[in-house]
Amino acid sequence: MTDAATETADAALRDRAGELSHWTAQLFDWAEPAWREYRSSDWYVRQLRAEGFTVEQGTAGMPTAFCAEWHNGAGPVIGMYAEYDAVPGNSQAPRPEQAPRDGTGEMAAGHTDPHSALGTGALAGLLATKAAMHAHGIQGGLRFTGEPAEKVRGSKPLHAAAGYYDGLAAMLSFHPFYMLPLCNTVRWDTHCGAAYSFVYRFRCDAPQDWGARDGAPIPQSHSDIRAPGANDALMTMYQTARALRASMLPHRGGWSVSEAILATGQATADNLPALRADLQYMIRVPDLGMAEQITAQLDRLAEHSAAITGCTVERHWVSKSRPGLANHALARLVWDALRDAGPPEWDDAARGLARQVQRACGHAPDADPLLPECTRLIDPEEAEAILRRDLPPSQTNSTSDDYTDMTWHAPTARLYVARPALRGGPYPPWAMNAMGGMPALIDPMVQTAGRTLARAALRLLQDEGARDAARAEFERRRDAASVPPLADYPAPVDLPWPEYVETPRGRHWHIPG
Repeated sequence: MTDAATETADAALRDRAGELSHWTAQLFDWAEPAWREYRSSDWYVRQLRAEGFTVEQGTAGMPTAFCAEWHNGAGPVIGMYAEYDAVPGNSQAPRPEQAPRDGTGEMAAGHTDPHSALGTGALAGLLATKAAMHAHGIQGGLRFTGEPAEKVRGSKPLHAAAGYYDGLAAMLSFHPFYMLPLCNTVRWDTHCGAAYSFVYRFRCDAPQDWGARDGAPIPQSHSDIRAPGANDALMTMYQTARALRASMLPHRGGWSVSEAILATGQATADNLPALRADLQYMIRVPDLGMAEQITAQLDRLAEHSAAITGCTVERHWVSKSRPGLANHALARLVWDALRDAGPPEWDDAARGLARQVQRACGHAPDADPLLPECTRLIDPEEAEAILRRDLPPSQTNSTSDDYTDMTWHAPTARLYVARPALRGGPYPPWAMNAMGGMPALIDPMVQTAGRTLARAALRLLQDEGARDAARAEFERRRDAASVPPLADYPAPVDLPWPEYVETPRGRHWHIPG
């Protein structure tokens, strides 16, 4: 596959290796959580504009989302994207020891996947492709979207419904490897499944009515606090839903239901009942039927929990995403690009850092501390066969990730490149998080992603036959079971998501009310 355009793209990546490393480290340090990625989003917008892209900010009603485009004449347009949200409770310094990042506590957000390097890996491929297009007169365009709140499946259903993936010749979706056998490969048949996420907001709007009697005098002090309040509604819902979970749906592979309590700042109330409490659910299932089944059960339970505690309940949508469509033609093209680029390579210094992490976790260091899968490739069909061993034959999708909404609007390939992962174990979460921020350990993944994405994009821009094959397969699969966008709700940016705030005490991690 290596030709003059590819050599130009590789040279651009080598020339910008220092910049890419610095950018990855900076995003890792900012570690901003879902819907609150202000610094990270602004940085991408400034950088893309400096690179000659036209950038629309605040896309689909999301303040930290964007869409950037660059064209080198008329021609096909290739899509890529960045994610940049971090996860609360995972603050970790990029050091081989357990420690929060400087200036934060351990409960602040940190990068786990890591999206800090996912975004720069995609950006590396984008800029390398642009450099080759410019140098060799390759016509066409590039579209790069900024995707906030991936950890709550937030942006892509909204972008899909608003048309930001329409008109693409292909979407190249990159993610750091996160589960075997999907390491240095491309997804084949079994793409990720559906996901619904929403927040039940319980309100105690009339505590004075709890236990009231006709003709009662003005209640004495502290009477209102006897009302159950919104916290009681939330806890009733939380506990009964967990008890119900095992019987909610058939025992099929690859599903989960999880909940998170969103704090509402009531810690300084003394003699008043909780007036509001928010409980978030995330449902990750193979298909939309299962998502609807679970949602209906939870809706009924929420109404009953509110009724028996004298509260009302509202449901606020966070995400409704579709299961993914495969595209063998595009997957094979991206696999060819990955084989040509080769797997990541880690030097002695990087492996030495990995051994330090093993020691800090109480494990004897290995001579070769990284999983062997990190430095070898696996054919997509071989990975598919391994993946299917634990799934029922009737199950067509498994696990969950919101790139799937893109697959209904353009031919999409899902590329996995190895992030550093340790042999042995088990290891605490901080170990993976730390290695995702150490330049010597994470930069090889960023470079490999950039080389692979650029090769795939340049092939698609210049090979009409390859584009036509991917498009024909896309249309056939889409039309066989068409599902329109599901995001019929506004961006949930005003829910009480945790964030960093500036106060006279400095920059602090905050759980808002």
